[in-house]
Amino acid sequence: MPMYDMNDMVELKKRKKRKKMITRLIIFMVLIVAASSAYLTKESWLPKLRGLGKQYTTIVNDGKLAEGNFPIEINGSVNYQTDCADSCVIVLNDAYIYFYSEEGGLIKKRQHAYTNAVMNAMNDKVLVYEYGGNRFSVEDRTGIIYSQQLDENIIFARLSKEGYTAVVTTSQKYECEVSVYDSRGEVIYERKCIQKVSDISFTENSTGCIIGYIYAENGSLVTSVQEAEFTVSGEKWTSPGLDTFGLDVYSFSDGAFVLGIDACGYVDKSGQISSFYRYDGDYEDGSSSNGQSAVIINNDDRRKYVMALFDGGGKEPIIIGFETPLIDVAVSGGLAYVMTQNAVLAYDFTGSLRSTASVNDSYTGFVRSESYVFLKSFSKIDRINYES
Repeated sequence: MPMYDMNDMVELKKRKKRKKMITRLIIFMVLIVAASSAYLTKESWLPKLRGLGKQYTTIVNDGKLAEGNFPIEINGSVNYQTDCADSCVIVLNDAYIYFYSEEGGLIKKRQHAYTNAVMNAMNDKVLVYEYGGNRFSVEDRTGIIYSQQLDENIIFARLSKEGYTAVVTTSQKYECEVSVYDSRGEVIYERKCIQKVSDISFTENSTGCIIGYIYAENGSLVTSVQEAEFTVSGEKWTSPGLDTFGLDVYSFSDGAFVLGIDACGYVDKSGQISSFYRYDGDYEDGSSSNGQSAVIINNDDRRKYVMALFDGGGKEPIIIGFETPLIDVAVSGGLAYVMTQNAVLAYDFTGSLRSTASVNDSYTGFVRSESYVFLKSFSKIDRINYES
């Protein structure tokens, strides 16, 4: 055992004391640096901290119907179409297209003379085409921007935010053909397809598109999607087949969402299936925007009515149950709006109820604008204020 004299013991105690003082000084300096850094960067982290645990208060809208020019009475066929664009309510029936202000005043009325007319509105423009015919036009509230008459018949057409138009037509040699027109009506892209095209969705800034194809695989109909750029031949990627008959395809920054008749799923930007969800009941409606999607499913036999919310690919859906059948759904501004038989409700994509409004059971659907919800029935359109 080592031996220490008194001087050694005193020196040892002094060393321990100095070591403690140095350690405390280092810890103090680290805390000062951390506090200074936190203070200097508070604008980036403080808002997030304040948001932790925040509970939104559910807004209860009164659901009172607007008066004055409302309701907008629908003449002609009950199979009318309506949408909102550029602070306008656009209504299409068998013979005419109408532009109304959000206050219900008539801005413009034009006879379209299309058989089986179909409308697709986006931003400040609306596309009207003749399903099974060979004509289409793009217009706004001031008049027709351009129109085209084609050699083949139109299967369907889609309009982009920038005013580009994708038209899928029949073909003599192929299953179908795709033609894309710019905002002036000039053809900028063409594609011959050997498989049935189910839907087209434009990518950001209309530089390309996502194309959905339906084909048979192992005795079932499946849906594959691929991304194409308008300035490059071929395609960027093609996904495997999703086991569903695809109805709609939605593009977003991380890939695409495929909405099918009995299932839905996400495809990532490398073309791989990142998630898949099969419905437990009958598909009623679906919607998607910026990768956030909502699907409503009614199972009358089990009296089970649900809305499935998807906050992007690769994530499990949030399932919200209801007591009565669901009628319509729309994703807008980061919220999912759903119509039941007696209410329009808005949920965020954590599943929290953000707002409600009571309605009666005579409505068949709705359209959401920035400030209002327009309620559709068989012969009229009503409006309610809706804060969410």
